[in-house]
Amino acid sequence: MSMFPQPGAQKSWELEYGADDRSVSKFFNVVYAWMAVGLAVTAAVAWYVSHTPSLMKMFFGNPMVAIACALGAFGIAIGVQRSFRSINANVATALFLLYAALIGAMISYIFVIYPAKTLASAFVVTGGTFAGMSIYGMVTRRDLTRIGGILIMCFWGLLLASIVNIFVASNALDWLITYGILAIFIGITAYETQQLKAMATEFGHNTEMAARYAIYGSLVLYISFINLFMSILRIMGDRR
Repeated sequence: MSMFPQPGAQKSWELEYGADDRSVSKFFNVVYAWMAVGLAVTAAVAWYVSHTPSLMKMFFGNPMVAIACALGAFGIAIGVQRSFRSINANVATALFLLYAALIGAMISYIFVIYPAKTLASAFVVTGGTFAGMSIYGMVTRRDLTRIGGILIMCFWGLLLASIVNIFVASNALDWLITYGILAIFIGITAYETQQLKAMATEFGHNTEMAARYAIYGSLVLYISFINLFMSILRIMGDRR
């Protein structure tokens, strides 16, 4: 299950391309580093849970536990994204890592149903796609704010459709949702990167604010990466 900020959760910053490149570069180094840490936590937790029968039974044999984890992750994602301007950076970091661990537990089944080769291939494809769109968002002079807002609205529509499909169980709708999420998060990755660059331009020299914004940036880009990965993994579909 994936989480994303509500459409009104982000502010549109005016793009300034004469920013201090060193400040922006330092900001993104921290963002990508923490995102990588979050992905590592997710992978480690997912692998451990998948190899521990009692934990697999707890997470996937009890619907209430699964729902609690999903709601907890959703609450953390929304909470951090709404309060990142004021929340303590250390608290935000701890919540981000907790979120990554919860996501790892919820997607641990991938180590059971997909062979290692497929997981590795999907990760490489996801990494390439993410890097390409993040670079585009970094260098483009086109303001992606309007497109990003539309994509976020589309995501919420697909999320609602996925909930409906739990009861409908339509295979065609399931695949439509999968490809839709892939397309949406390809665009959202570029949009979020551009928004983060604007933040770094405005607040990159403020160490305290930059630390908060960096964790926020790590979280939103982590969410994009996970959604891309899960969609690509399902499309590649070489199950055990």
